Amino acid sequence: MLNAFYLDASALVKRYVAEQGSTWIESLCSDDKTNAIAIASIGIVEVAAALAGKHRGGFLAVEDYQSILADLMSDAKTRFRQVVISQAVIDRAIALTRRYRLRGYDAVHLASALILNDALRIQGLPALTMVAADDNLLAAAAAEGLPTENPNRHS
Repeated sequence: MLNAFYLDASALVKRYVAEQGSTWIESLCSDDKTNAIAIASIGIVEVAAALAGKHRGGFLAVEDYQSILADLMSDAKTRFRQVVISQAVIDRAIALTRRYRLRGYDAVHLASALILNDALRIQGLPALTMVAADDNLLAAAAAEGLPTENPNRHS
C-alpha cells in the first residue's frame, strides 16, 4: 500500500534547492513504489517564484535555474498528483482561516490536503501526511486530524 503525503511549497522547494530537510524530501519523493506525493497546483507557482527569486538574487546561475524549473514542471506533470484549486478548496480554505492563524496560501494548502484526505478515507485508505516547514500550518493540520511531518526536523 502506498503512503500518501501532501507537500506544501515550503516542503516542495526542498526537492529542488539544497536546504535543511532536502535529503529527507528527496528520499520521500524518489520512492514512488512506496510514496504517493500530492501538491496543490498553486504550489508549483510558489516554488517557481522562489526559484526565480534565488536566480535574481544571484544564488542560482541561469542554467541551473532553467534546469531546476524544467525538473519542477516535469515532476508536476509526471510524478506528483495535483489538487486543482476548485471552489470547494477556496470555501474550505476560508473556513480554515476563521479557526486558525493561517496565511492565505497556507489555508489553500491545508484545504487541499483535507479534501484529498477525505477522498482517501472514503475509499478506506490511510490518512495522508501533511508535510510543511511551517509550524503554524502543521499545528492547524494536526488540529484537523492530519498526521504531520516537518522536513526541517530531518537531516
